[in-house]
Amino acid sequence: MAEKWLYWFEELGSEHNDLVGKKCANLGEMTGLGMRVPPGFAVGVAGWKLFMAQTGAGEEIRRYVKEKFKDHRDVGQQVAAGRVIRGIVESGSMPAPMRSDLEAHYQELCRRSGVDDVPVAVRSSGAVSMPGQMETFLNVIGTEDVVEHVIRVWSSAFTTRAIAWRVETGLDPAEAPIGVAVLKMVRPKSAGVVLTVLPTIGDTSKTIVEGNWGLGESVVSGEITPDSFVVDKQTGEVDQTISPKTQMVVHQKRGIAVVEVPAEIREVPCLTGDELREIVRVAHQVEDHFGVPQDMEWVVDDDLTCPENIFWVQARPAKYTAKKENDSEYLAELMTRLFQT
Repeated sequence: MAEKWLYWFEELGSEHNDLVGKKCANLGEMTGLGMRVPPGFAVGVAGWKLFMAQTGAGEEIRRYVKEKFKDHRDVGQQVAAGRVIRGIVESGSMPAPMRSDLEAHYQELCRRSGVDDVPVAVRSSGAVSMPGQMETFLNVIGTEDVVEHVIRVWSSAFTTRAIAWRVETGLDPAEAPIGVAVLKMVRPKSAGVVLTVLPTIGDTSKTIVEGNWGLGESVVSGEITPDSFVVDKQTGEVDQTISPKTQMVVHQKRGIAVVEVPAEIREVPCLTGDELREIVRVAHQVEDHFGVPQDMEWVVDDDLTCPENIFWVQARPAKYTAKKENDSEYLAELMTRLFQT
């Protein structure tokens, strides 16, 4: 009997990291906590292995790495390897039984969403967190595009950055089994991130929310200066900085585009007070559940009202600089940071 390789989020929890990757496991955990997570499913690591075995791509990649990719630390060879290996993966057609299973899950997601050819996000989900090293595809529509973009996410496990990371960590550059998250797109009014710690100074008494109009890719990528809301965990006091938001990422008929923000909302906060409080409330609950500061991604649905309009698409432990125990040492480092900016 073939190993199962497709899972609905409600079947998963954080203990399934090795089965479907961190992102999918966390989406399952969040679903189990009763958080508003867009409906979707995970393509498990077993799907990657099945595709590589049945198409022969895995053996072709191993042969290329053995014969052509001699110096794993040479940047030029890393670039060449990424280009060749991605071509190998993307030239393979998904075997018919796998395609049938994947298409059936997508059609069931359409039924659950009440939308024919529901737009989805197709996101990488590595067993080890590698932010920014693999690709995400947004507003993917229809069975053909879903199949194509799952393969493209598998291919993105062989970007130059991802190959270099595996070499540095002592992993086999020819092996990159990852999961894939397929989840319904939210029609976004605004989106962004929340961290339950100030990461540069390690202040766990504060939570920071950053956001922009449209999709959250403009915030995550650092391409714009987002609105910023620093919230005191004890008092709820908010220190906000509303930035002139000139660009945002939006849906097109297919895919996404960067467009100008309408002039009348450029300096308007991208969150209402109620939306901000709901984001912070849920983030603190998740921090309490996992026992460590969290780095989370939120989306505000333009079709709903608060609090039902807040959706969550990512949760992971936050990376941050530990706060100094010695006050003078802490203040000296903080002053150094300030003068360097």
